[in-house]
Amino acid sequence: MSIKKIVFVTLATLFLNACADSASINQQAASSYVQTIGQAKAKGVVDNSSSTAKRVHHIFNKMRPYADKENKTGQAFTWQLNVIKSKEMNAWAMPGGKMAFYTGLVDNLKLTDDEIATVMGHEMAHALKEHGKKKVNLGTFTNVVAQVAHAALSTQIGPEASGLIVGLAADWGLDKPYSRSAEEEADEVGLFLMAKSGYNPEAAPRLWEKMKKASGGSKGVLDKLASTHPSDDARQANLLKLMPQAIEYYKNR
Repeated sequence: MSIKKIVFVTLATLFLNACADSASINQQAASSYVQTIGQAKAKGVVDNSSSTAKRVHHIFNKMRPYADKENKTGQAFTWQLNVIKSKEMNAWAMPGGKMAFYTGLVDNLKLTDDEIATVMGHEMAHALKEHGKKKVNLGTFTNVVAQVAHAALSTQIGPEASGLIVGLAADWGLDKPYSRSAEEEADEVGLFLMAKSGYNPEAAPRLWEKMKKASGGSKGVLDKLASTHPSDDARQANLLKLMPQAIEYYKNR
């Protein structure tokens, strides 16, 4: 069998075996979430009583039924949110709808309810579009590609050179472009979700203006290419392009 056929057969077999299903990934995420929040509670940083926490939970509870309507994953989500008392400006969602929202994001940027909903919708969209699942499978597949291609190339150009080429191909060819596209999709899905939930989508571009100012301005071209996230300017432009449709959702809810 030729080296090309060996590579193809090995990749096909390993890729099919590597792809995890939604139910198992959601279960794994739920287990990790319990541990993560348990550690946060032990440190006394889970916030259930501040005005910021109450606002975030109110917005989450208002948006959750609309998020359920957008769930096309085939798995019912048990949505859960914890607010973390921290100066860090962050929020995240695990597969299956396990979420965290940091008070620093709201307090440092002085977010309005509509702007909180922008972030909430974005993170909910990551879970709804199963970006976590795809990232797990893509990461596994990328590693498989790297290992098999490294073995094949080593016979022709040497192990050091082949390792460099495969590393660059995996980095620029798969991992980073995927992450940017996932972020853009989450922006779009989140924008429509917030609008359907009764939050003004015109707040979304304003949020990224705040983010840009907080980060000291947009990144340069090289930084933008190397980043796993779109630039703030690119996000604003994309959101403005989608705004007429989002406004229709907002008005006709």
